Amino acid sequence: MTRSSRGAAGRLAAALTLGGALVLSGCGIGTTGVRTGGTDPAARCGPSTVDAPEGDPRPVAASPEPGLPVTVRSADGEEVTVRDARRVLAVNLYGSLAEIVHALGLGDRLVGRDVSTTFPAARGLPLVTGQGHDLSAEGALKLDPSVVITDESMGPPEVLDQLRQSGVPVVLIDDEQTLPAVGEHIRAVAAALGVPGAGRRLAARVAGEIAGAAGQASGGRLRVAFLYLRGSAGVYLIGGKGAGSDAMIEAIGATDAGTAAGLSGFRPLTSEGLINAAPDVLLVMTAGLESVGGVDGLLKLPGVAQTPAGQNRRVVDVADGTLLTFGSRTGETISALADAVHRPC
Repeated sequence: MTRSSRGAAGRLAAALTLGGALVLSGCGIGTTGVRTGGTDPAARCGPSTVDAPEGDPRPVAASPEPGLPVTVRSADGEEVTVRDARRVLAVNLYGSLAEIVHALGLGDRLVGRDVSTTFPAARGLPLVTGQGHDLSAEGALKLDPSVVITDESMGPPEVLDQLRQSGVPVVLIDDEQTLPAVGEHIRAVAAALGVPGAGRRLAARVAGEIAGAAGQASGGRLRVAFLYLRGSAGVYLIGGKGAGSDAMIEAIGATDAGTAAGLSGFRPLTSEGLINAAPDVLLVMTAGLESVGGVDGLLKLPGVAQTPAGQNRRVVDVADGTLLTFGSRTGETISALADAVHRPC
């Protein structure tokens, strides 16, 4: 599996800030003449929904006692000393950090959440992020956190500086969105919270689940294109190499159509580029699909109906906050995605 370049979360965050400027057009990108595989019967099965993991992340330990103080190196190079982990604010674009904290057995210490943190135990926590990846310094400080765990997908940078100037330790975790990086993120969060043993156990458990899920993948080599849709904001993106979605698609034994068409990161969706990518399956977030009027609305977007996926109405949707989380339930998500994409008609 190809290892993605660092900063996928930051690239998506940057793309989202453009809002309505990223609209569908006829300008071609990725015009490498890719053709559909199309021999897998699952390519003609119509719409389906990923049975994504529900409930709370399963803790690897019951309320482990942090061994503090600890000094760790933040992803931005700063040496950060954490003396108190009783009030943890763990936020990023994809919701992975709060999920990891909960899976370490420290979920009862979380005091706030980002918009992508949606598991049941966290839903009642105060929201500290606004549109996209903006973090509110005022909102965060009101929660009196003893430590903030975040990554470069959160911004603006001035907010993180303000938190540090107020005396709150801020630890940045590397934001590489790949399967190998999941264990690294888990161990980094665990080290910052003074529970390295729980981190090692959780990382080992998740690695085993990911390996098991990938080993069950079908070999049909369907071409799958991930589309990030926000119809109300006029945002239409296609994922390519390093977007994070490519790692999940490859893990289920499929071909990422964006990568095969020569794209990297998230790029504006174009009719010509999508037709060239010739996906057998369109993978979308559930809320994104709803924002364009469901499958019927998606088929009205330029180029979609001309793809093999559009002709077969082969659209797979997955709940927001699951596919690109790259957290403690990644193995479960891969299994569910494989079932939805490769299911027999």
